[in-house]
Amino acid sequence: MPGSAFRVLEILERAVTPISGETISNELGVTRSAVWKQIKELRQMGYDIQSSQKEGYNLVHTSNKLLPYEIHKKLHTQVIGRKIRYFEHTPSTNGVGKQICSEGDLKNLHGTVIIAEEQTGGVGRMGRAWISPAGGIWITIVLKPQVPVDHIFMITMAGSVAVARAIRKEFELGALIKWPNDIYIGNKKIGGLLLEMSAEADRVHYCLLGIGIDVNNPLKDFSAELQRDITSISAEVGHEVDRASFLARILREFENRFQLVESGEYDAITQEWKSLSATLEKHVQIRTLKNSFEGEAIDIDEFGALIVRKDNGKLERVIAGDCYQQ
Repeated sequence: MPGSAFRVLEILERAVTPISGETISNELGVTRSAVWKQIKELRQMGYDIQSSQKEGYNLVHTSNKLLPYEIHKKLHTQVIGRKIRYFEHTPSTNGVGKQICSEGDLKNLHGTVIIAEEQTGGVGRMGRAWISPAGGIWITIVLKPQVPVDHIFMITMAGSVAVARAIRKEFELGALIKWPNDIYIGNKKIGGLLLEMSAEADRVHYCLLGIGIDVNNPLKDFSAELQRDITSISAEVGHEVDRASFLARILREFENRFQLVESGEYDAITQEWKSLSATLEKHVQIRTLKNSFEGEAIDIDEFGALIVRKDNGKLERVIAGDCYQQ
């Protein structure tokens, strides 16, 4: 948001009664015409601002977009989300992440959050299409982690725990984690995570943690096939919710757990993940690139691998694959 519009918005938010354009122009040292232009710009961003010649301007409702200004008001983190790149539309926030990491100083990019109101080419696990319409949360967190390569899945686990906890705290919904990276409410998927990284040997250059959540998305906007398998926050609570507040909470929850991962406190993350698992103690079918089998999911190890007791009694350690619960 341009600085001048930002300053006009701050004045409107402070005002307890309607405020005249003349008062705003005097406070900012600009012309009334400039104030009117900034009001117009704010309205285009989604802010509901009423005006009358007699009383002046009145902020009725903040924007429902995930604007950096709205998120920063509620963020309270040290690193994660202090820098935000915002897009109305982009093919993929992870794609933007790869581009800026190839061009910029990775230390300065650490903690940057890339936000899109809508993704036109979102990608999930195994290169699958991820439908990302307006109304959801579609973000990528850029990280330069101090984490060994063999423990990098801990970042996905920290992200999964953060999203599940944020849903529980913000909306009192019983969100659970389905291995390896999906978030469920009941038997319906509400979100997912995708971790991509650039590394060589035992050195991680950067990670991109993509998070997608259906928030203010009417289920009728999805295909009949998808409606059987997915849900959204608004569908569960019965009304639209404040996405900026929710996203700020996700980022706070993630920062807390990311600090644990960087401190090597893997057991704390693993235990919390287990407490929120929708997979453990369930009969599952596992499909990997090499084979498929069934058994009971009995544990997850400190590297994020799922431990399955196969129907023949043997233990199998699954590092990557699709998990179908029965």
